[in-house]
Amino acid sequence: MADALKLFGTRDPVAPVRRLRAGRLTADLVSGNLRAVSFAGIEVLRSIAYVVRDRDWGTYDPPILDLDVEEAEDRFRVRYRAEVSGPSDTRLVYRAEIEGRADGTLRFAVEAVPQGDFETNRCGFCVLHPIEGVAGTPVDVEHTDGTRVASHFPDAIEPWQPFQEIRALAHRPAPGLRATCRMEGDAFEMEDQRAWSDASYKTYVRPLARPWPYRMADGAANRQAVTLTIDASHDAVPASPAPTGGPVEVRLGAPLGETMPRFGLGVAPEETADILARPDRLARLAPAFLLFHFDPLAGHGSDALEAFARIAALVPDVEPVLELVVPGEGDTAGELDEAARRVRAAGFRPQTLVVGPAADRRSTPPGSAWPACPPLDEVYRAARAAFPGLRLGGGMLSYFTELNRKRVPLGELDFVTHATNPIVHAADDLSVMQTLEAIPFITRSTRAFVGDKPYRLGPTTIGMRQNPYGSRTMPNPDGRRIPMADDDPRARGLFGAAFMIGYAARLQGAGIEAWTGASLAGPRGLLLADGGVVPAFHAAKGLAAVSGAARLDLVSTRRDRVDGFAALRDDGSREIWLANIGPEDEDVVLDGFGPEVKASMLDETSFEAASRGEMPPLEPVGTRLRLSPYAVVRLVAPQAP
Repeated sequence: MADALKLFGTRDPVAPVRRLRAGRLTADLVSGNLRAVSFAGIEVLRSIAYVVRDRDWGTYDPPILDLDVEEAEDRFRVRYRAEVSGPSDTRLVYRAEIEGRADGTLRFAVEAVPQGDFETNRCGFCVLHPIEGVAGTPVDVEHTDGTRVASHFPDAIEPWQPFQEIRALAHRPAPGLRATCRMEGDAFEMEDQRAWSDASYKTYVRPLARPWPYRMADGAANRQAVTLTIDASHDAVPASPAPTGGPVEVRLGAPLGETMPRFGLGVAPEETADILARPDRLARLAPAFLLFHFDPLAGHGSDALEAFARIAALVPDVEPVLELVVPGEGDTAGELDEAARRVRAAGFRPQTLVVGPAADRRSTPPGSAWPACPPLDEVYRAARAAFPGLRLGGGMLSYFTELNRKRVPLGELDFVTHATNPIVHAADDLSVMQTLEAIPFITRSTRAFVGDKPYRLGPTTIGMRQNPYGSRTMPNPDGRRIPMADDDPRARGLFGAAFMIGYAARLQGAGIEAWTGASLAGPRGLLLADGGVVPAFHAAKGLAAVSGAARLDLVSTRRDRVDGFAALRDDGSREIWLANIGPEDEDVVLDGFGPEVKASMLDETSFEAASRGEMPPLEPVGTRLRLSPYAVVRLVAPQAP
């Protein structure tokens, strides 16, 4: 039996999944909501969920009560109730009914009644459309006033809502298949969730232009419903789903004409003591750079800068990068001059500087007023003057969402940067891994407005280091799967290593110069309190070792199951890392690796040794291998003939 602690870093139980079926219509029932809504094996909707969020955009996760499921060959029906405990002893009690039929009709209806005036930022349905195979394709939009418009799902990521005042959306998931999703009970609008690295377009209730948080009046029933209807051509849509199993083929090819991103680690002041206590771990991992975060508004002072200097001295060949939050409380030039004085006084000598105003660490949602912020041209010129001779980066210290909404002036910058985080909206295992689908859309959309300007990424940890959308990140002392958590336990399991390899895979073709893919210490770090390391330490070490190496073409026939990257080593051999990014065993067929390929497996069996810092030795593997859930494998193939 799988060891949850090794896989996920926690024994927090995974929410059970129940497959509902009515003829060719299928959906997975998870925590009272629907996932993977499909017809004849074709995903139509990624999710239909009834969501209640608090004033910090945290998502409530109430227990499902009185669950009743009826199933027949041509229909299913689900009923349940749930209770949310809000602030000031208020509650929200709701009852749900889900019904599906073999003709593809699916209805999800909820009635919610507050007990006390219930405060929330959002209460109601969120409908997710998938992105792969959907981006850029036609969609018919029916508005709340009855007008209809023929449009397209955005291809480049939209900074604002692509559609508003929505009553229904109709699209074609496959030839011969038309799906219409009708939403009732309030006005709905869509946001392009790819901006947060979610793998979906989200249609949600209550326009963001309305005030939030808001209060639902005591005793006033709120009723909403989502109805999906399917129009299927019998000739185009199979009578039964096509088989999806079988081995995954991974093909290794020629150089792509691009290099692997230089791989670095984030360092925050509160993490420096742990790093200085284990200098051997830092030296062994050998990152290409260290990103030192400094925020005067968070109380960071000279002691932090002095610790940065000591860490940088341990690895003199590693690029020290200072990520500096500019307070924006007075004279910008004066603030940057003072920061430069303190940096010099501490003996810290960064080679590269990333600057961002504190105001830009907060999100400005649609309908909200932009906060006071010094002009970015002024910030960048002042940074140049205060830190002469350093490479200068700008963009957002938060996420692509904020960069897309406030595109920075490029003239003074040597590179552009932003971070990503996979648990802004959802934190279940599948949603986190599916965020990898969105990374190429993010990098391609960024390229569309930064051109050939050098481009850096990070941090990209699973845990959230800062919350632009609320007053705090979410504490997670019990090691649960919760959105916006500052500490996600899966980073300490095989899951975290698989996520890192999957992220690296999705950077192929993006031309990323450098990538902060992990923190070394702290709640999102690679080092454990007992002196050991997490599985992702080995993935990070592998990525650091091929920083700047020629990238090789690597193609997986099922990227949603197994993915990876390949690079050319200095001796001409080929270094390949693959990851099983799912919860099932996967058989893999290797094509183009050559007969002498060797492998080292990071899985449950090797977990204990890996936590002490050692990967298993390379062993001959042939052309086939099996990857257990979230396993990672390093392969070395001789020079191609």
